[in-house]
Amino acid sequence: MKRILFLLILLSVKCPAQDLSFGRMLVDTLTSQTFWGRGYTKDGMHKAADFLAAQMKSYGLKPMNGKDFQQFYSYSVNTFPDKMDVSINGKKLTPGKDFIVSPESRGVTSLGGLVQLDSVQFVNKESRLIVKLEDKLTWSAEQSVADYTTIEIDRRRFTDLPSSFDIDIVNKFEKKFKASNICGIVPGTQHPDSFFVISAHYDHLGGMGKDTYFPGANDNASGVSLLMNLAHYYATHPQPYTMCFILFSGEEAGLVGSKYFTEHPLIPLDHIRFLINTDLAGTGVDGITVVNASEFPKEFALMQKSTTTIIY
Repeated sequence: MKRILFLLILLSVKCPAQDLSFGRMLVDTLTSQTFWGRGYTKDGMHKAADFLAAQMKSYGLKPMNGKDFQQFYSYSVNTFPDKMDVSINGKKLTPGKDFIVSPESRGVTSLGGLVQLDSVQFVNKESRLIVKLEDKLTWSAEQSVADYTTIEIDRRRFTDLPSSFDIDIVNKFEKKFKASNICGIVPGTQHPDSFFVISAHYDHLGGMGKDTYFPGANDNASGVSLLMNLAHYYATHPQPYTMCFILFSGEEAGLVGSKYFTEHPLIPLDHIRFLINTDLAGTGVDGITVVNASEFPKEFALMQKSTTTIIY
């Protein structure tokens, strides 16, 4: 997180010290059960959007489109709102810990035997079921539904070879899931038509079944917290350039929200002087990934030079 802050120096934008208590409180709020992983079930993403829009308003930001902080749109997504029961070899597995269901999977209720395909894959052709042993479980979101179901099992928590199964999984394909980007501005005092943009995605993976959700503290409540902390500061400390704050939805489904914004921009894109996207800001162990450094060599050189003059 600290490394990200030096970017704000580039355009003579004064960088505030970060309020860690503010950030921690916001991360705790966004990762709470109320927002259910800021995803596609139990209104998680919608609740998060309403909350963040209300926060921007309370800070004193202005809606980017002049009317509403939310930029509404829709897209398709496969969801798992209900049953998520999986037993392998008679052992009931815990969703999110012992296993995940691949996000493109269809719902299925079935039991039977498994045939070993290779060292990590086991199948049942009649049920169109694939069981895979994985070293690490990583979930995502998918915009379509396959004609099969894949169960990925953490091989560290399940040491036996899968030979039988009993599963009951419910999926629901949302053809037009309603989502929104959250967009606020602080008008510039000298150059209101030039924009300095800070962005982050606020959605996460949501829930897998009715009892399990993924909080998403690092990905990306941390980035949202950083952005909102800066928005709170700049709302009462206007800068020469207009400060824009954009929280994208649909990132986990394939950058859907940011793509929609570029196709339906609320500000002239060619008036953006610089953009910083904050993602996975919770650790900083691997530093910062700089995109398009070769396209902007002078700016990148300034960034490298500024690493020793970070304002904490």
